[in-house]
Amino acid sequence: MKSVVLIATLIFTLSLTAQTPYEKGMNKAFTLWEQQKNTEAAQLFERIASVEKDNWLPSYYVGLIEIISCFGLKDEALLNTKLTRAKEFLDSASAISKDNPEIMISYALLNTAYIAFDGAKYGMTLSGENVAIYQKAQAIAPNNPRVLLGKTEWDMGTAKFFGKSTAPYCEDIERAIDLFEAEEQTIPYYPYSGIERAKEISNNCKKETSPK
Repeated sequence: MKSVVLIATLIFTLSLTAQTPYEKGMNKAFTLWEQQKNTEAAQLFERIASVEKDNWLPSYYVGLIEIISCFGLKDEALLNTKLTRAKEFLDSASAISKDNPEIMISYALLNTAYIAFDGAKYGMTLSGENVAIYQKAQAIAPNNPRVLLGKTEWDMGTAKFFGKSTAPYCEDIERAIDLFEAEEQTIPYYPYSGIERAKEISNNCKKETSPK
């Protein structure tokens, strides 16, 4: 998860001169996030969102920070507080940008945070919801590398849970890497991150399938 944060800070580099207040704020928020000052970064993204009412990105990043910071938590009350807050901001982002695959797969990541905390309690209800989210997102954006990566990671996790091989999904990881490399990064602050995670999984695939 840490790599997601580090990659996110490099999403889009702007000149330090002639920046708008929005650009200055977003750059500062990403810097705080890179420094692992999650609370400060989320608060700044929230302030930006209160001004940029037609821009889904600031609210999206508040939600994403809250979700990522939930993995590894031991306190269920804190988990619920953070993920409830995350959902509120994802809902705000979704109201601005409907059927946005980036936001959709963040809802799936939110569900995964619950399942990772207590699979017995949350797995039954939220697993099916995640399958539906990834299917819908893939139907909307079949060539989105983050959608393919997220869906494939989910499928791999499911296979592991049931004691099945993850090897059949390695080809999808390679395809995701190809899609990442072909993706044109033209929108400032868009969540283009993910290729390093895909390459990490690809390396694991190669280790698991190499001759012993």
